[in-house]
Amino acid sequence: MSLKLKNKVAIVTGSSKGIGAGIAKRYAKEGAKVVVNYSKSKENADRVVNEIIQNGGIAISAQADISRFTDIKKLFEETKKAFGQLDILVNNAGIFKIEWIDGITEESFHLQVNTHLMAPILSIQQAVKMFGENGGSIINISSTVSQNPLPGFMVYSAAKAGIDNVTKALAKELGPKKIRINVIAPGITETEGNYEMGILGGDTEKQMLPLTPLGRLGQPNDIAKVAVFLASDDAGWVTGERITVSGGLL
Repeated sequence: MSLKLKNKVAIVTGSSKGIGAGIAKRYAKEGAKVVVNYSKSKENADRVVNEIIQNGGIAISAQADISRFTDIKKLFEETKKAFGQLDILVNNAGIFKIEWIDGITEESFHLQVNTHLMAPILSIQQAVKMFGENGGSIINISSTVSQNPLPGFMVYSAAKAGIDNVTKALAKELGPKKIRINVIAPGITETEGNYEMGILGGDTEKQMLPLTPLGRLGQPNDIAKVAVFLASDDAGWVTGERITVSGGLL
């Protein structure tokens, strides 16, 4: 069986756990050399890297707080130093807070918007500089709430709606450079972060799970399989698309 991402180099932001880790591991399984990015938890990132290596893959961990431009530049510099090229960027890193209108502050607003909207834009800037003459693939991770917001998700939903539109705009701008860019919108997914934030095991899960026609939580690997497709030559005629991966949740 041929590997779909053989000899490709991928950066997956926020890949020390959750959906990002699932994508990183699946990319490595398909032959990609993977940069596992983390902000704070080197231990979790190293665990993902070690699992990849033990399964015969190639990966390194790289610390960068992608809400900081200097860290973004450092991440791409480390990738070039380690692997000499870049073919795939997955903008997955995120932070989430359930906030009601009376609790939103300037600081909390910018934390979410900078992470989910500004950081992917600045990361794409760096990726475009590194992609070779054959172009590359960019995958942004959005959410079903970008089109169907929930109470308490206002800022998060707005930022994710923004990345949906960034994707569509850049597909038109970057197409002539052979750079494809698409967005995946996961539904409610079983990750460590969702448990820590109380999305799983609480009222949000009770609200969203009955609305999911396939009747279960998503798993990181459910998202990763679609991320492999979008990064591979199988999706060579696909750009500017938003693919909902949610078990039917809209």
